[in-house]
Amino acid sequence: MRLQFSDAIVRLACMSAIMAFIFISTVFYAHAQTLEPRAYTNTPVGMNFLLAGYNYADGALLFDPSLPVTDANARVDMGFAGYVRSLGVADKSAKFGVLLPYAVLDADGYVEGVFRTREDTGMADPSFYFTINLHGGPALSFEEFSDYQQDTIIGLSLKVTVPLGVYDADKLLNIGTNRWSFKPEIGISQAIGHWTLEAALSAVIYTDNDEFDNDKTRQQDPVYSAQGHVVYTFPGHIWASVSATYFEGGRTSIEGISNNDPLQNWRTGFTLAFPLNLNHSIKVFGNSGVSTRTGTDYDALGVAWQYRWGGDL
Repeated sequence: MRLQFSDAIVRLACMSAIMAFIFISTVFYAHAQTLEPRAYTNTPVGMNFLLAGYNYADGALLFDPSLPVTDANARVDMGFAGYVRSLGVADKSAKFGVLLPYAVLDADGYVEGVFRTREDTGMADPSFYFTINLHGGPALSFEEFSDYQQDTIIGLSLKVTVPLGVYDADKLLNIGTNRWSFKPEIGISQAIGHWTLEAALSAVIYTDNDEFDNDKTRQQDPVYSAQGHVVYTFPGHIWASVSATYFEGGRTSIEGISNNDPLQNWRTGFTLAFPLNLNHSIKVFGNSGVSTRTGTDYDALGVAWQYRWGGDL
């Protein structure tokens, strides 16, 4: 009986720690504006996560003044599915994941003074990512995880977005981006009782889009960002976070001519996650622009379901 009770305690203790983070990637997130609390939380090795959810975003599109587009707005409904696997690499805890998004785009605005609409539906660019905790996050089995107490975690991650989303070279706004992007990041997570303080620095590096606006070549400088999170874990392994991010850079050029569109944007957001039972959990999240120079000034709200198995759960 004692063994059964101990196993239950281990499972409950792991509940909040292994609610995997989710990357949301839509047409609105072309400039790496995602907020990702608990991205480096340690997880027992050998666990699998299925993710599914819905995200809605609505806001203004702020084009470079050199383009004849004004008063542009867009709405995106997105469904997404994903898979995450926790593993050990050189005795360090790590995760590998993939996200497959599908979007419905509805936009309007004035192009050269003429009101235009843009509607599109299809697959957005999928993302693959890998994270590893270099300090403070050892690779542990489910049983070993019962004795683990987080202190300071330092981790690295790499996210790769593949240009497989639907794309029309004749349109200025698309669901897909027709270019690769690479996002290396370093993050730190410090636990203090029920509180966790987190920070991360990242850069997004883009390849060229050689089919922009009727086969022009569009280039973009890297986007550099910093984000921070304050996370609190409640009884019942419910956790909530308040987050903020700042990003800059990302000046574009078309056919070698630079545009006056560098990013200097702030966003804030929240996340609430709670378990339904040992295998199922729900996450609700939202974020909004505080200050936007160029890019997208939008509000977003979403919900995600997660199912987990493996790792002797």
